[in-house]
Amino acid sequence: MGLELYLDLLSQPSRAVYIFAKKNGIPFQTRTVDILKGQHMSEQFSQVNCLNKVPVLKDGSFVLTESTAILIYLSSKYQVADHWYPADLQARAQVHEYLGWHADNIRGTFGVLLWTKVLGPLIGVQVPQEKVERNRNRMVLALQQLEDKFLRDRAFLVGQQVTLADLMSLEELMQPVALGYNLFEGRPQLTAWRERVEAFLGAELCQEAHSTILSILGQAAKKMLPVPPPEVHASMQLRIARIP
Repeated sequence: MGLELYLDLLSQPSRAVYIFAKKNGIPFQTRTVDILKGQHMSEQFSQVNCLNKVPVLKDGSFVLTESTAILIYLSSKYQVADHWYPADLQARAQVHEYLGWHADNIRGTFGVLLWTKVLGPLIGVQVPQEKVERNRNRMVLALQQLEDKFLRDRAFLVGQQVTLADLMSLEELMQPVALGYNLFEGRPQLTAWRERVEAFLGAELCQEAHSTILSILGQAAKKMLPVPPPEVHASMQLRIARIP
């Protein structure tokens, strides 16, 4: 069995892995895990990842369950262009610096709107408005830090070429955009960065990867989304309760 990637393109890290593999011509089989249908909580998927999360990489008997580890593994195994994960010690350290900050400041923050606008209402849960406003404030602060600390006057987050840092960041920032919050508005520097990253990745690939999330609000409004099965409601409610 060749390389298998377990993905749901509603998931930001899933999209990052998918785009990376496609952009670099890495052969893989897609194993779709439909989160809205609760497939990530199934016994079958639990045998692949007991953490019940996507993305997952399966390379023969070898399994990885964290997106950054997956991207680094793919970068090394398939010897992709050096700019993605630079061999230069300091440049690589800067990629890791960003990814560490990203995990603490971006990852848990920019996905909240999907829960407040789509996933919560699907199971009859409304997130308090004060949490929504607090999340918006946290996004504004993180965006300012992203520009001041990492982007600064550079073309990309770690210098003058695209790295794993840019890909991970773009996918997180696209989540609130798709949910109706254009966080790039009024931020010309960040907008120019997004345009450079998307131009490098290619419009067709970006559209392919983003089509699912970009259509989610419309589908929700038309009640076209599947209602998650009752057995996943408790885990969803717990995730919503953890929104600060």
